[in-house]
Amino acid sequence: MDGPARHPRIVVHSPALDGSRRVTEGEVTLGIATHLDDVVEILRSADLDRAEVEEGDLIAWQGGGPEDWPGLSEHER
Repeated sequence: MDGPARHPRIVVHSPALDGSRRVTEGEVTLGIATHLDDVVEILRSADLDRAEVEEGDLIAWQGGGPEDWPGLSEHER
């Protein structure tokens, strides 16, 4: 059967002014992350491992990838 892969659509949203990033699955907010380790922890309950978080196509990263966690001072330019 051809069709989309059967896994959740996870989005790590663009950083807020404090550098935190909202993590959602569809319309549901799973948590707020301030570092990649937070994303890993938030998704652990969904049985996803770190390799999938950093390298897989499971997550859509908006406003920067897994290495982008700006703080408030970077937004005040």
